[in-house]
Amino acid sequence: MPDCRLLWCHGSLSQPWGAKSLALADVAEEFGLTMEGPDFSDLADPDERVERLVSLLAEDDRPAILAGSSMGGYVAAAASMRARVPAAFLLAPAFYFPGYAVHVFPNLPGRVTVVHGWNDDVVPVDNAIRFAKTHRATLHVLADGHRLEGSTETLCILFARFLARTMADLEEGA
Repeated sequence: MPDCRLLWCHGSLSQPWGAKSLALADVAEEFGLTMEGPDFSDLADPDERVERLVSLLAEDDRPAILAGSSMGGYVAAAASMRARVPAAFLLAPAFYFPGYAVHVFPNLPGRVTVVHGWNDDVVPVDNAIRFAKTHRATLHVLADGHRLEGSTETLCILFARFLARTMADLEEGA
């Protein structure tokens, strides 16, 4: 089994451990991974969160799988361009927002999966479609809203598939 980390990046107004992240952490355990949940709640600025995450990633030389929701999805994607990140799992990522520093995402990991809700009233689904099309990311659009709270079971299935493929990729590269 590859030696890697898994970090969860929570959204703007949320805490590291909510129902969604706890459910995904349970899935991760099935793959021998312990999901870390850094607390970014003291930082309102998304790009300050990116800098903190990049610093956290630099403290450990193992590859890191990143997952994040909303602003945390943006943070994970932006940080993944500057660290050893083989894959990113992004839920309703807050892309293309005014005031966010990164709008072009070169050097993304080889595996990027985006999950978004058709009825998202915070981050337009068109932003996720634009990102996925531009970066050839895997995209799943669900009949749900921004928090994807009605899709926990589906998120867990998608995350398990994502982790299985990512771990296989890491195993091949080892």
